[in-house]
Amino acid sequence: MTIHLTPQTVKRLRRELRRAGKREIGGLLMGEDLGNGDFRVVDISVQRSGGTEVCFIRNPNEHQAELDAFFTRTGKDYRRFNYLGEWHSHPDFDVVPSGRDIATMLSLINDSTVGSNFLVLVVARLSGKKVEATASVFTREAMPFCISLTTEHEGKMQEWSLVSKWIKKIFRV
Repeated sequence: MTIHLTPQTVKRLRRELRRAGKREIGGLLMGEDLGNGDFRVVDISVQRSGGTEVCFIRNPNEHQAELDAFFTRTGKDYRRFNYLGEWHSHPDFDVVPSGRDIATMLSLINDSTVGSNFLVLVVARLSGKKVEATASVFTREAMPFCISLTTEHEGKMQEWSLVSKWIKKIFRV
């Protein structure tokens, strides 16, 4: 599985992360199924409230209008365009899921009202002017695992290379 971030999404993340400073923020990932396990994040929502320097508390009610607008814009073609998962920031910590992040995502994937076969969590931060991020996938059947995260730069797809940090943190190797 690969998650592609559009240059516009990266630009918006950078702007929102800069605006938030040391506070954690987050939101929804809305994406397009490209086939063969590849997905493109085409929009994100941003929740600027509920975050401190060490924690982000998601409020799904803040995102419903944006999700509904996304579905309307994409013709309610749920097979191609849908909710992919969540994102949030770790301004002062590694961009890997915390224990709380993992518990939240597992509770979402196991919530029948969410209705997803998998959920993606992107954890991001600013490092100077650069956005650093990892992507993790959560299913009911398996342990969460890190997946490829790419973006387009100067017409070429580039993979973000923070997987080793994720593996070391989660599996303590």
